[in-house]
Amino acid sequence: MIKLKIESMENAGRGELETLCGAGARLLPGLWAGDERYRDSMGWLDPEEWAPPVRVEQLQGKAKEVREKAQSLVLIGVGGSNKAARALVTALEPEGIPIVYAGNTLSPHSMRQVIGQLEGKSFYINVIAKNFETLEPGVAFRTLRSVLEGRYGGGAAKRILVTGTPGSRLQEMAGENGYDFLTFPDNIGGRYSALCDVGLFPMAAAGVDIAQVVRGAVEMRCALRTDGSPQNPAVRYAAFRNLWYQQGKRLEMLSIFEPRLGYLGEWWVQLFAESQGKRRMGLFPVLSKYSEDLHSVGQYVQEGAPILLETFLQVEDPEADVSVPPSPVQDGFQYLEGKDYRFLNRAAEEATMQAHSSRLPCLRLSVPRIDAYHLGQLLYFFEFSCYLSSEMLGVNPFDQPGVEAYKQAMSRRLRGEAI
Repeated sequence: MIKLKIESMENAGRGELETLCGAGARLLPGLWAGDERYRDSMGWLDPEEWAPPVRVEQLQGKAKEVREKAQSLVLIGVGGSNKAARALVTALEPEGIPIVYAGNTLSPHSMRQVIGQLEGKSFYINVIAKNFETLEPGVAFRTLRSVLEGRYGGGAAKRILVTGTPGSRLQEMAGENGYDFLTFPDNIGGRYSALCDVGLFPMAAAGVDIAQVVRGAVEMRCALRTDGSPQNPAVRYAAFRNLWYQQGKRLEMLSIFEPRLGYLGEWWVQLFAESQGKRRMGLFPVLSKYSEDLHSVGQYVQEGAPILLETFLQVEDPEADVSVPPSPVQDGFQYLEGKDYRFLNRAAEEATMQAHSSRLPCLRLSVPRIDAYHLGQLLYFFEFSCYLSSEMLGVNPFDQPGVEAYKQAMSRRLRGEAI
């Protein structure tokens, strides 16, 4: 189970945090009961609503078929439609087929790269879009569908899976063209869609054990729901964030010392930015990948404007052993001979927390290891914490009016309409 520890409170008193934790705990019964305001967005709250064992088994079966018939799966989606799957596939490095990501940029160079990656390879396409009105996945699907049809002719349709909401244009296209249809639930928004067909199918195709992902999420839900006290880790994380926002902090930095968690960090950035960045409110979430970023943004953290708080995501067991070898070359690092890299990385991590916590509020989230079960826990923990933190902040955690504004402006420009 993940653990949470507050490393530093800076100048604020513990009493203020405990007061906020108490307020957060009092919100829990209403949140678990399901707020009527958000009833159309709460399908993620119980992972087994959309990922019961029978559905997980069906997705695993379809993923096995794809792995047997293809060398790659092209995942077409943007934002919440691809970030969770990419996060777990990158972190776990499973032994399935490679995932090629498309539909998340309009760069011609990137599209040319994707087409090049597929040259001479057998592939399937999984396009994911809740309503199929977003430009990036729409145009990518058209482009890569043409490549697929050029290679397989009339058999191309059997290599296309579309993930959309029932009644959407994607479902109509599936019926008209013979594509397999997967469900993007009506009551789950994109950034909360990790634990349904949206995130689970591409994970399974890549070889991730999605049964363990769901099990981790279900057990995290049980743990959070059972603990109605101010010591609930989601309550404490949400209270810590909101306390420092009230104290004038404006950025939350998620800091990692395991590069494999980089895309999980990007998923976290979207989750909190899109959920809380509205009505001129919310902490701006940023990601730092240490120890490399210690030699760049580390300077700002240590001596720049005091506008941020830092959350360290720590992995207790990296499950790898590499020792510093002996050498006859007098390079100045003889004192490290025989020491394991996990020791070096942990020393850098602890030293960074010590240095940063002397100047800014710091919190540590630790996960025992990087595996499907614990990443499932982490996905659910962050989703629920974001929901709770948004309630404490007083914003709707499920809408994204600013994103819709850019989409409308881009559509008018591309259609040649007056701006």
